[in-house]
Amino acid sequence: MNQTPVTVVTGFLGSGKTTLISDVLGQTPDRRLAVLVNEFGEKNVDGAILRSERLEHCEIFDLEGGLIAYSDQDAFLPTLRELQKRRHRFDHVLIETSGLAVPTAVYVVLESPEFAADFVLDATLAVVDTPLLLNRSFEADGGASQTAVQALFDAQLEQADVVVLNKIDALSEYDLLRAEGDVRARAPKVRFLELAYGAKLDPQLTLGLKLHGLQGTAHHHGPVRSSPGADGLPLEDQAALDGHSHGDLGAHLHSMGTHMHFHVHDTGWQSFTLKSTELQDAARLPTILEDLARKFPVLRAKGFAQVGSGEVQTLQAVRTRVDTETRPGVLEQSELVFIGYHINRKKVIQVLSGASGTTWE
Repeated sequence: MNQTPVTVVTGFLGSGKTTLISDVLGQTPDRRLAVLVNEFGEKNVDGAILRSERLEHCEIFDLEGGLIAYSDQDAFLPTLRELQKRRHRFDHVLIETSGLAVPTAVYVVLESPEFAADFVLDATLAVVDTPLLLNRSFEADGGASQTAVQALFDAQLEQADVVVLNKIDALSEYDLLRAEGDVRARAPKVRFLELAYGAKLDPQLTLGLKLHGLQGTAHHHGPVRSSPGADGLPLEDQAALDGHSHGDLGAHLHSMGTHMHFHVHDTGWQSFTLKSTELQDAARLPTILEDLARKFPVLRAKGFAQVGSGEVQTLQAVRTRVDTETRPGVLEQSELVFIGYHINRKKVIQVLSGASGTTWE
């Protein structure tokens, strides 16, 4: 059976999924890839970032709404059907879920009679913002926001075959061991841990892992950090670490109800896009985003701002940490996406407009 492998990349808001995927795409010019990008919000920023790389061997599809594969009303099923008709044109499919998604519904679709003969789950990677993990930012503290954050973060880890510790360049070996111990405690059935220095992953440790093939045995290429054997090296028999079944995705699918819980019952997760037609201050805007994250439960902000007559600033904020990049370009308007737990749109507009001296709406 000639099935097209599918890699699912999950991870909490701002973990660095898009950056990692972009690097993998750049390292695999010989692979024909279809990339499906899902975001929680009405503006797809991540898809635009990937397209800016101008990679001719990749075809990128935007899936908006933050919840994919759950009904015929979203774009996932029509997109997958389109890929199914053109399977001969792709070697691999990558699906980047939104930072608020648990990917169980994707597994259900891949295992359905309509798609099972043509697609197979290769592996699920969960990308982790390691400094936030070490700072206990995914620990419930009694508040509703942090309780929701921990529950979703842990559910994403539970669904992963591979956990990628990202943003680790400034961390010590002791910090990495602490982070690995935390991941193992939260999700003991995770099979591999990978380290992403410089937000980069070796494609051989990302694509073609065949962790859910029909043979019923795990295959892996190259060394990764895993639960060690007595000699401290990865176990030769990786199946001994496996909490997931092969072929039927049984252990993955047991928490379909969890997927429903996060997306149906917990309505506290909110997203909105603010727009401005005025020029923004490149130095001031990142500071304003930091202040907004301190004042309100904004966990993620991202977008593009016109900061000069021919300059565009890309902003990526995770809580109070803001990264920016400026490039040539002209926008019709600046757009910023805000994601958080019970965030108030009117209050964010008031602070953003007042601090920037421009009109946002």
